[in-house]
Amino acid sequence: MIALALIALLAFGLISQGSASIAVGDSAPSAELPRLDGSGTGSVGEHRGGWVLVNFWASWCSPCRDESPTLQRFYERNRDDVAVLGIDTQDLSDDAADFVDEFGLTYPMLRDPDTESPLSDEYGATGLPESFLVDPDGRLAAICRGPLTPHDLEEVIAPLVGGHDVTAPNDGSICRTESG
Repeated sequence: MIALALIALLAFGLISQGSASIAVGDSAPSAELPRLDGSGTGSVGEHRGGWVLVNFWASWCSPCRDESPTLQRFYERNRDDVAVLGIDTQDLSDDAADFVDEFGLTYPMLRDPDTESPLSDEYGATGLPESFLVDPDGRLAAICRGPLTPHDLEEVIAPLVGGHDVTAPNDGSICRTESG
């Protein structure tokens, strides 16, 4: 009987991991996290008043490797309109720093420490990479589960930042722009 209870508890933990219910329009979770380069701390909240694209990633994640050059190009073209904030999670700091160097990533990077309640869980992240567009009021404007493509960035994220109403198209975009 005890073994059955332990199995049920383990199954619940695995099923509920990363299952925080978060939707477009909700307040974006924020916590002080260490900067990946060791130069202090930062947070999603410090970007309040401007747009920020929060990207959860890890160095061992193949789709993250594919996405990184695209995200860097987007950042270079749009940095005056939207901040990009990378948050390394489920990773070793040295591996993450090597990843940043390898891909020449210049946008700010934070580290989501391995704790019982990482920030990625508060966002309901179920895999990597995942990105969340936060509006100037600190609310989620888009949730993108999977690697961002140039299409997602140019047809969904950039127009939202530009003040346009966007319903994520049904043509392969991984982004949700409406709650529900």
